[in-house]
Amino acid sequence: MSAVAPHAVILIRALRFRPNPATAADNAFQADAPASQSDDTTAAKALAEMDALAATLREAGVTVHVFEDEDHTRPDSVFPNNWLSTHAGGTVAVYPMYASNRRHERRADVLEMLKAEYRVQAIVDYSGLEPDGVFLEGTGAMVLDPISRVAYVARSHRADTAVLERFCTDFSYEPMVFDAVDADGVPVYHTNVMATIGTDVALVALEMIPDARRRQEVRERLTVNGRRIVELSERQVREFAGNAVELAGRWPDGRRRTIMAMSARALASLTDAQRALVEESCEIVAVDIPTIELAGGSVRCMIAGVHLDPRPAREPELTEAVEAIAEEPETMDGVEAASELPLPA
Repeated sequence: MSAVAPHAVILIRALRFRPNPATAADNAFQADAPASQSDDTTAAKALAEMDALAATLREAGVTVHVFEDEDHTRPDSVFPNNWLSTHAGGTVAVYPMYASNRRHERRADVLEMLKAEYRVQAIVDYSGLEPDGVFLEGTGAMVLDPISRVAYVARSHRADTAVLERFCTDFSYEPMVFDAVDADGVPVYHTNVMATIGTDVALVALEMIPDARRRQEVRERLTVNGRRIVELSERQVREFAGNAVELAGRWPDGRRRTIMAMSARALASLTDAQRALVEESCEIVAVDIPTIELAGGSVRCMIAGVHLDPRPAREPELTEAVEAIAEEPETMDGVEAASELPLPA
C-alpha cells in the first residue's frame, strides 16, 4: 500500500449542492452560479459531475464509497476532506470547521462504515474546539506528506496553529507553516488549492509564498526524498491545478495503477512540460466538474481518502481455546463467578 495514495475514497453525493454563501467572504476561488440558472438546475448539474467522478475513479480501479446527502442546509457537503481524514495504522481524525453551516456535515454513518469495513483503532475528534473559535479544516487546511511526515499549512483562520500542533503531536507530523497570498495580498484559504503532494511529484505554487527563505525551505523539504516539483503559477492555481490527488487504482488484470486525479479545467491549464513531468510517475485522470468548482474547490476537495487496512472478507476461525472460553456462562463484573467460590471458614 502506498503511503501517499489511498486505495479507496469517500465521496458525498450532495443532492442540494450550491455555492455556500457562508464561505464566500474568505474563499477567493468561489463564484456564483449564473443568475439565470435556478438552484435546481445547479444542483442537477453538480450531481451529474459527482456521478462522473465516482464512475471515473471506479473505472480506474479505485474503491469508491458514496454517501447521499439530501439536506439543503449543507451546500458544501460534497467536500468531506475538510471534516475527515484517515491514517495508516488505523486512526481517523475529525476536525473543527470554520463555517457554522458546515459543522453538521460530519456524519456518524461514514464513521460507522469505516469501522465496519476497515481496521479502525481510534477516532481522534478535534471538533469540540469549535466553541473556542479555533479551526483546522482537515486536508484542506493541511497538505500532508506521509513519507517525510511533514504537514504543510498556509496560515489562515481555517488553520489554527494550536490545533495543528495537537494534530502533529497525535499523528507524528512536523508542522511547516507559511504565509501564502495571491497577487492582491489575499491569503490562500486552504493549502490544498495551491499544493498537491504525490509519491514522486508535487504540484506547488511556490511563487505564492512571499518569504523567499520560507519558500526555499518548503522546496527543500518537498524534494529531500527525490520528489520532483511542478511549479504552478497563480493563474494555474486559480484553474485548480493545485487541487489534485494521487490515488492507487488497479488495472482489470489486477496490476497496480497509480493515478493523479484532477479536473479537466486543471489539466487544461498545465503546460506540456508540466504534464509530462507528472506522467513520469502516474497517469493523469481528469473529470469535468465546472459546477462544483463554483464552490471554490475541485477534485481534491471532493475526496476523503481511505488510508486504512480493509477488514478480512470473513471472520477468522475460532481456535478450540477461544471456543471453550466462549462457552463459559456470561458473568457481570464477576458476580456470578464469585458467588460460586467457597465461603471462608
